[in-house]
Amino acid sequence: MKRMFKLAVLAGAVLSMASCDKNDDQQVAGIFKGPESAFHDGKAFSWVQISNQGKPEKLGITIDKAAWESLPVGGDGSHDHANSVTLKLHEKALATTVFKHIGLDWNPAGHEPANVYTLPHFDFHYYLMNEPDRLAIPPYEVNPAGFDAKPAAEFFPVNYFDPGGGVPQMGKHWLDATSPELGGATFTQTFIYGSYNGKVNFMEPMVTRQFIESQPAYERAIPQPAKFQESGYYPTKMRIRHTAHATEVTLEDFIYRQKAN
Repeated sequence: MKRMFKLAVLAGAVLSMASCDKNDDQQVAGIFKGPESAFHDGKAFSWVQISNQGKPEKLGITIDKAAWESLPVGGDGSHDHANSVTLKLHEKALATTVFKHIGLDWNPAGHEPANVYTLPHFDFHYYLMNEPDRLAIPPYEVNPAGFDAKPAAEFFPVNYFDPGGGVPQMGKHWLDATSPELGGATFTQTFIYGSYNGKVNFMEPMVTRQFIESQPAYERAIPQPAKFQESGYYPTKMRIRHTAHATEVTLEDFIYRQKAN
């Protein structure tokens, strides 16, 4: 499907994509859509909203109705490539944000640790590294030194900790110790940071399908580190919009951060 959704189809920021014309690459401001990726029986894609000053305002993921309604549920939790797709970014997103690509990962039976994250949920990986390098990340047992080369604590928000190990083609996942599910509550949503080889390499909203459907207009602040490894625009808020026609997950309220000396 190589067309924009109609104005009535998408909620929130994606609505204004209908106003983009064939010359949007020459525009300074507007919403710029990345390539579509097949996702189960539908499509998903990334998009970026740029201000009149050429600054990023939102970096989003849109999942269409056909994809949402065809998501498998259950199973043994084993990996299925149909549940994980790479969303390429429009060149405007590459030029204005610190992100390089997005990993859209659906977990029909959740994943470890058991009884914490074993609920059907999404991992929305916003990667700060390029895809070839990310795909080259081996299993933890192959290169534990790469996973255990940790950035200094100042590059993560307060209360984030290393639970050990790491995931191939992703990295080490740093968890927020204040997330309710780590204290025995039922998992709904959390925000994760990632690292590999001494670099912070992703930011990840992790959200259950049930929560998205029950909280169709949800937003939260993104925990912020004290320092940053690279200069650029970083998001400070995450938002979810879910309608009968499409689902959006966006990183918003970008602030320019200077690289730590």
